[in-house]
Amino acid sequence: MNTMPHPLTWATPTDTAELADVMFDAVRNGPSKYTDAQRAAWVPERRRGVEWEARLAAKDIAIGRDGDRIIGFMSIEGGGYIDFAFIRPEAQGSGLFRRLFELVEARARAANEARLWVHASLMAQPAFAAVGFSVVEHQIVQIGDQQFQRAMMEKPLVTAV
Repeated sequence: MNTMPHPLTWATPTDTAELADVMFDAVRNGPSKYTDAQRAAWVPERRRGVEWEARLAAKDIAIGRDGDRIIGFMSIEGGGYIDFAFIRPEAQGSGLFRRLFELVEARARAANEARLWVHASLMAQPAFAAVGFSVVEHQIVQIGDQQFQRAMMEKPLVTAV
């Protein structure tokens, strides 16, 4: 893994297939607190097509690269919702998550969002807690025939006066 800081930028429509690859790699090949059956239900294959492209188009997506390869991404959309936060296994622990989050948080603050919130997987919860998120609610969701634990977490961006 490259130990130099990975360049950060914002995704473009030409990145959609590679973003699907990052998500697949992170979920299916990275360390996990979920079973193989749960991971296969969550991301059975690389996402492609019009629905995937439309879902990504509705978000601002910060990406980190190692050379020409996308190795991580995090999204932000209206209301301060972070829908995606995935780092390829070889880049986990490199500080890329925090750097992507700082870029996303700056975008949310510029848009005057009151808070950031996320449905965080078991793997993502410690990373979000490390950047100031708190658990609002523990949840169990069903995907296919598998149940998943996750947590709704939030980070206020404005202080009450």
